[in-house]
Amino acid sequence: MGIGINVGSMKTDYSFLFQSMSGGGMSNLNFLSDYASIKNGSYGKLMKAYYTKDANKGVSSAEKNNKKDTSTAKDSAKTLSSIEEAADKLKDSADALSKTGSKSVFNKVDVEKTDENGVTTTTKEYDVNAIYKSVNEFVNNYNDVIKKAGESATTSVQNRAKFMTTATEANKRMLEKVGVTINKDKTLSLDEKTFKEADMNTVKSLFNGSMSYANRISSQASMVESAAKNEASKANTYDWKGNYNNSYNTGSIYDYGF
Repeated sequence: MGIGINVGSMKTDYSFLFQSMSGGGMSNLNFLSDYASIKNGSYGKLMKAYYTKDANKGVSSAEKNNKKDTSTAKDSAKTLSSIEEAADKLKDSADALSKTGSKSVFNKVDVEKTDENGVTTTTKEYDVNAIYKSVNEFVNNYNDVIKKAGESATTSVQNRAKFMTTATEANKRMLEKVGVTINKDKTLSLDEKTFKEADMNTVKSLFNGSMSYANRISSQASMVESAAKNEASKANTYDWKGNYNNSYNTGSIYDYGF
């Protein structure tokens, strides 16, 4: 026994969605052609295009790309990370110079000298080459922080770097006596010959101990590093692994597509 289907009565309102698919209109489209469109996926594609267009109204390009820049930092994550790294290296080199005790670079070592008569004597003297190497590393790291902080737009980083240069200016004359001069851009220059001929006791008073210039710079380097970290963390530029990242998922419906 056959079952009759009244196709005309089963037409639905969604037929009008297909009217734009033909220049001559789709007024004669019946239920079976609609069904075929659904089955082959063209209906789904049309719906996707229609609702995607509607959903994207007023959406920024960042959101359309499933990402949103939530950073409020004045510097990029790369810049802040670079400043942190430079400040950390400066702190290490300053600490190495200011360190006292058995591992101090200013501990005197045995030095053998032979006079014109061939007589060899052993004396305790500063290891000038080792001290110069440590001070040279300090100067290079200091300059790196000054340059990178100078390129920073973060006020707290700039201020901490300024405290460093102020401390250096306060020791200008003593530094010049051991071959360290301050350049116009606030960086330092170290003359090897002048340094090695200088009084190492003067060098030690500048760079060794808890009250030394080097120790003060170490403290300021820590502050520069802290300022850079604070700027990064408050701007949410850390991801869950502790790495820097300027772009973040919105956590919204944009995470899900059709």
